[in-house]
Amino acid sequence: MLNRIWPFFIVISFIFAIITGNIENFNSSIFSSCTQAVELTIKLFGTMCLWNGLMKIVQESSLINKLSNMISPLMTFLFPEMKRSDKGYKEITVNIIANLLGIGNAATPLGIKAMQTMQEKNDEKDKITDSMGMFIVLNTASLQPIPTTVIAVRASLGSGNAAQIILPVWIATIVADFAGIIACKILMKKF
Repeated sequence: MLNRIWPFFIVISFIFAIITGNIENFNSSIFSSCTQAVELTIKLFGTMCLWNGLMKIVQESSLINKLSNMISPLMTFLFPEMKRSDKGYKEITVNIIANLLGIGNAATPLGIKAMQTMQEKNDEKDKITDSMGMFIVLNTASLQPIPTTVIAVRASLGSGNAAQIILPVWIATIVADFAGIIACKILMKKF
């Protein structure tokens, strides 16, 4: 889908630049955008390495068990059909903990692995299970007490107060999580 959307935007931008006589600005913006993208990638790479390393330490230490025990009542409510001993349950727990720690980049591969594990146990391969649906909602609207990636992007782009985004992120993610969980619970009962 994105393979069609981005070329469409580029072609429209090019046509608009020709019509308005801004082709020189269009060309210079292409090269400056490429430079900015590479600079941003390099700046974010360090942040991603740091948080992925910390998450690996959390996984290997007993801290993950303590955090898992803390959120187990929430996990039981959100995923009632899963047992604590299930591999998928553990992967979901680690993913949620990574998101709660604000390590969205580390949470993504963990989330993919959890979905693959749940799909393996899914009897109807062309339909998602209730747990899969809930997991998608939680990952889409993940609550992040410290949104490290957003703060890093804002800091790399020269924001005077990169952490100013924290309160709006909390409000938005709490509202999105509650709405998503309520919608999932209602739809699980109907379907």
